[in-house]
Amino acid sequence: MAAGAAALIVANAVKASGAIVKIVPEEFSRIVNLAKEPLIVLAQAGLLSKHFEYLLAYKGFVFFTRSNEALPLPSDAEVVSAEKIWIPDLI
Repeated sequence: MAAGAAALIVANAVKASGAIVKIVPEEFSRIVNLAKEPLIVLAQAGLLSKHFEYLLAYKGFVFFTRSNEALPLPSDAEVVSAEKIWIPDLI
């Protein structure tokens, strides 16, 4: 029963957040440069090995990437620092 409840919680989280597209850092950088005055959510994560997580809404999609190094961001980007980015894991 607990597994069913967990699956329901994840399904509801996905409904609330919409589709999130996970892409490689290079593709994320390409899309960021297409956006005009992009709003980017950035979080540093990891206990032993630090990495950077990014979210960007563009043309109705939310794009997510994770990188071991900080990505270069355009000068017109507005960056919001987040304590944590949580993405529902469906697999």
